[in-house]
Amino acid sequence: MKYLYTIILSFIFFISSYSQVAENCYRLFLTDKNDNGFTIDKPEEFLSHESIDRRIKQNISIAINDLPVSGVYIDSLKSLGLKILNRSRWFNSVVIYSTNTILIDTITNLEFIKSKYKTHSGLSTSIYKNSLERQNLTFLTESSPDYGDAITQISMLNGHVLHQSGYLGSGMTIAVIDAGFYNVDLLPSFDSLWLNNQILGVKDFVDKDGQLFDASSHGMKVLSIMGGNIPGELIGTAPKADYWLLRSEDASSEFAIEEDNWVAAAEFADSIGVDIINSSLGYTEFDDTTQNYTYNELDGNTAFITQAADIAASKGILVITSAGNLGDDQWEHISAPADGDSVLTVGAVDSYASYAYFSGLGPTADGRVKPNISAMGYQTALQGIDGSITTGNGTSFSTPLISGLAACLWQSYPELTNMEILKKIEESSNQYSSPDYKTGYGIPDFGRASGLTSSDISILQKNIFIKVYPNPFYSNIYVEISQKSETIVTIELFNITGRKVYQSEKISGKFNTIEISDNLENLPSGIYLLKIQTGNRNISKRICKNK
Repeated sequence: MKYLYTIILSFIFFISSYSQVAENCYRLFLTDKNDNGFTIDKPEEFLSHESIDRRIKQNISIAINDLPVSGVYIDSLKSLGLKILNRSRWFNSVVIYSTNTILIDTITNLEFIKSKYKTHSGLSTSIYKNSLERQNLTFLTESSPDYGDAITQISMLNGHVLHQSGYLGSGMTIAVIDAGFYNVDLLPSFDSLWLNNQILGVKDFVDKDGQLFDASSHGMKVLSIMGGNIPGELIGTAPKADYWLLRSEDASSEFAIEEDNWVAAAEFADSIGVDIINSSLGYTEFDDTTQNYTYNELDGNTAFITQAADIAASKGILVITSAGNLGDDQWEHISAPADGDSVLTVGAVDSYASYAYFSGLGPTADGRVKPNISAMGYQTALQGIDGSITTGNGTSFSTPLISGLAACLWQSYPELTNMEILKKIEESSNQYSSPDYKTGYGIPDFGRASGLTSSDISILQKNIFIKVYPNPFYSNIYVEISQKSETIVTIELFNITGRKVYQSEKISGKFNTIEISDNLENLPSGIYLLKIQTGNRNISKRICKNK
């Protein structure tokens, strides 16, 4: 993940020294929306019926900033030889590319150009809608799912209470705005999403080819935490929700156009009627250090991306974003758009619900509580790039835990608005009456928020974290255990026919790694089932043996 801040103050033209390409892109703010051919009385001409229904349901009026940018102005810019990279109806702006320095220097002389801001290059977008047919897929969610490695991160939030009551995200749509979705079309966690047509489509705001599945793996991991579906290994927080995969982040550089990309992605998400935006992205500085934000600018009103996140919320979308991973950095603070006053910002804790050292700290520059809440972002179970289930660290991974369960909660309360759902999540949290600037209002209890249980999740320290590696293995298997107290651990290994090929009992301390090495190299290659019992925790994990 990258962290980018843009100073939106005076639209000063900056001559970049990084590359010729970087010198040729600008954000132009337009004076009005005259002659755009649309009116707020006919929103069906520029918004989907799902988007309109979301507004009606939440009593939100169609506004001037819903209207598209004037096509007449766009055509005029194109006629000058300018390439249009992005456009924003919310800000009435366009991002253009041109090598004509004379034209760029005089562009504000055009009567419909209000101001100009230096950004960076980008490519046109393309869209892909799901039309794949996939066969022989068997990983379907059960009514009482076997979470596998995801058990701690979900039970910590009492998310299983929602799932066991039938709330798995059905009928809810989540837009995942991220850096790329490497091999989402191939990896096992996503098979049921494709089988059930739950990936509604993808759109790339970075490259013109629209191929998100060969880009960064970051968004893939984020998606797996919500939509993953391999019983006994990984079940996500919203395995039955629908998803749009939107790429706004260029992992190879850090320039202001990524904010424009995010804005375009959020506007697209609004126009197609999504309910929730998950954004595991945060921005603090550019490759061009003169454009970095200061902490004082994290006031909820300055950052371009923060303004957009709040506008998205005003359209009835529940915007959920990561706090950022700079808690142990000199910066320390949250990152944009986490400072948005209508944004649900998520920090990170470990498997004992204790603050994770890297999680971005609040408050905002104007003194508001941030992060709003926290979830498990340290050694979070997720889909690995090699097909195995692994773990990752970061507020990037605590955020989708909340986004998925928020979808399930909203499914259980379809009559509520986005901000009412946000408030329910906050109020269910374990330190709502005494928030701090590390974990905010604390750990949400989705069982309590849904009214399905009145349980107290203050006993989260009883959670046990277990990690098994490598997978595939050859001669050794390591079982890493993190728990509250010393206990006896029973380990059993079964082959595909169910025959037990290994068993041991060991005493494990609070933090311990158990090595299994008894003649494992002599086992034939294939699939095995590893069963581990420690205290009141039992897990089963599929593991592969290589020659």
